[in-house]
Amino acid sequence: MAQPEFVPSPPATELLVGEQIPPAKRWLADRPGEVVTTGGQPEGPGFGAIGPDQGYALRLARAFTDRVELVEGEHKRDVVAGCVAVAMRRSALFGRGPVIYDLDLAFSVWGFLGGAPTELLRQRPATFAEAAVSYWTRRRIVEAVTEPALRLTPAAARAGLVNWSDLLSL
Repeated sequence: MAQPEFVPSPPATELLVGEQIPPAKRWLADRPGEVVTTGGQPEGPGFGAIGPDQGYALRLARAFTDRVELVEGEHKRDVVAGCVAVAMRRSALFGRGPVIYDLDLAFSVWGFLGGAPTELLRQRPATFAEAAVSYWTRRRIVEAVTEPALRLTPAAARAGLVNWSDLLSL
């Protein structure tokens, strides 16, 4: 119950009125680094593809590390790095974050889940060499996968390995 008005109160308990804070100023995207004023996100060779929460593909890739079939000269870390980049490109193509099917397609289209033709097996070690440490190698791996191949389901990509030259432009 509140104190009645007729009861005196000491001055120390009186509510002090502080300084009034002015309303916030309007924000404008006028700094040099803002992509809003420059016409949007830049595009072109080497810029990659933007998409939400793309780093989640690294977490999803753990499900494939034991299933990957490597040939002599390939290293698991390079293969995972290259296929994660392909999965991120596929998820960005659809405007969403990565899901397990993006990784499944990425490993399938390169034949790491089995069924790869011999010609592809011969080219893979050189293509994926040092992909874990080289951005430009990962970009070449991503750009080698055609856009129609990125739109396939993982099962269709595995079936398409017979005509792998339609899926990859090496």
